[in-house]
Formats: sequence, C-alpha cells, structure tokens
Amino acid sequence: MNQKKPVIGITMGDGAGVGPEIILKSLKNREIYDLCDPLVIGDSKILERAKSYVNSTLQIRTVTEDQLDQLAYEFGTVYCLDLNLLKADLPLGQVSAEAGHAAFEYLAKAIDLAKKQQIDAICTAPLNKEALHKGGHQYPGHTEILADLTNTSEFSMMLSAPNLKVIHVTTHVGLIDAVKMINPERVYRVIRLAHDTLTKSGIQNPRIAVCGINPHAGENGLFGYGEEEEKVVPGVKKAQEEGINVVGPLPADTLFFRTVRGDFDIVVAMYHDQGHGPVKVLGLDAGVNITVGLPIIRTSVDHGTAFDIAGKGIVEEKSMMEAIRQAVELAPKRQ
Repeated sequence: MNQKKPVIGITMGDGAGVGPEIILKSLKNREIYDLCDPLVIGDSKILERAKSYVNSTLQIRTVTEDQLDQLAYEFGTVYCLDLNLLKADLPLGQVSAEAGHAAFEYLAKAIDLAKKQQIDAICTAPLNKEALHKGGHQYPGHTEILADLTNTSEFSMMLSAPNLKVIHVTTHVGLIDAVKMINPERVYRVIRLAHDTLTKSGIQNPRIAVCGINPHAGENGLFGYGEEEEKVVPGVKKAQEEGINVVGPLPADTLFFRTVRGDFDIVVAMYHDQGHGPVKVLGLDAGVNITVGLPIIRTSVDHGTAFDIAGKGIVEEKSMMEAIRQAVELAPKRQ
C-alpha cells in the first residue's frame, strides 16, 4: 500500500499577531506540500489581508468541513477551513477579546478534526494569553486547552531547538507555586514521558538528565531546604529501577552546556524559565514546542504573537517551518 501524506491542521492563532504571516511565508515553500497536506484552520479574510504584508501570490481557498475528505491539495493554494469569526479590519498588534476567542475556537475545531481523524496532527501559530482570557477562556495557554479538551491528565511541554530538547515538570505557574507542585511522582512521570517520546521517535535507550531545583542542585543541602532530596531524587530512582537511562538531579548552570555538547538526549527542567531560557538562546527562530502525552500530535512555534511587528512582513517563519516538519515526522502514517 502507498503511504499517503499526512494532513496537518495549522491553527491561525491570534489574528492580530504574526500567525497569518508565518503561515503564508511557510506555505510558499513547495517542501511543505511535498511533506504533507496543510489545512489552515482560521479566517480566510485575515489570511487575504496578510498577503499584502508578505507580498504573497498564494491563492486562498475557503473550504467547508464536509469537503475535507475530498480535497486535492496543490502547491500555490492555501486551503482554509474558515470559521468566520473575525472582522476583516481587526486591529493589528492589539489585545482583543474577539481574537482571543477566535484563537480558542480554531484550536477546539482542530482538536475535533484530529479526534475524527480528518487531520493527522495539529501545528499551532501563537495566541495571546491576555486576549484568550478576555475572550472568556481561562487557560494559561495552548497546552492546557489541549489537555482539557482531550481529557488528558498527564502531559508535558517539550521544547526542541538545534542540539537541545527540554521537557518540563511545571510550566505556566509562578516560581513559588512551581516549587510547591514538584513532587517525586510528577518527576518520575515526566522522565517516563521523555523516555517514551524519544523511544517512539527512534532513539534507543535515550540519555535523560534531570535538573536540580536550587543552584548547584542544592549542593548537599548548602542551598535551599532539601528540595532535591525530597522532591526530585525519589522520582529519578524510581525511573532508574525501571531501567530508564536517567541521571540527576544535576546543576542546571552546566547541564544545558553538556547536553548541547552531546552528553544527553534530553533535559528534564523543573520550571518554565529554567528550560525555556537555554532553548530560546539557541533557537528563538527555529525552536519548536511539542506537547507530549496527548492522544493527538501537537507542535507549535516557540515564540509569541509579536504584536510589535505584526503586519510589517518581517517576522521569520523558521519556527513554523520546523514545527510543521516535526508534526509530519510524529504524525501517524496513513495507508
């Protein structure tokens, strides 16, 4: 049987940001159509408007849900499942309840399509958290929406940049709350997610390193109040007892350098900025956010809505291109 290209659902994100631009810039590359059938889930009129920002000659074709199974995707045409939620004159670069609500609805529709196997993976353009909240959706971000709408209790954010992968024990919470939330079972489960994800991707016996919470991983009690021994070490030992190739907790200030050097395949970070900082230094334009533990594949750009440059046509599309590539790589193979 011939293997069919996966259908990748690309959500438009916040229409007042750079999402429409990075989508158009990415879909001008024939490589994307060689790899997959890209379906944009958003508003056609916003994509049409964005064409002028990026000097695009692509044709925007509005499609309906009942047409999806019959579409013949062709390079040069952007296929948009139009939810028709935004006005054509939506102000650029501004927080908007309408745009926040629309970004939620694009993702909700993509999740529904993935559940029905009409698309094979989801790739998300950025949304704005303040706009999302103003639009009536009280989630910290994409990841938590995906978990809620797929009834997933065990998930984590994995960031990928050149030579570095990072998975997080906690993400969108304050630092004090993050330390409270870290516990041995959560540390173990994230190590397990890292191991299973990399194994499925073809890395045999992946080398996993776990960060400490405090400077120098506590340095035997010199820093902090024994958080490493209480919260991290038991989770690492449990994973080791199951045969997982994991070490830690190790000092974060040297661990990321060692991983980029090639000592480890992935780092388990304890909180948001501990993991995000090194990834963004290495690959702000090419970093990819992957939600692991979901029943569906989801990748995303690793940058925000960039309201300050929206509509200027200068945003880089490298992260979106890489996010689409990784969605294709991880998507179930169609026969």
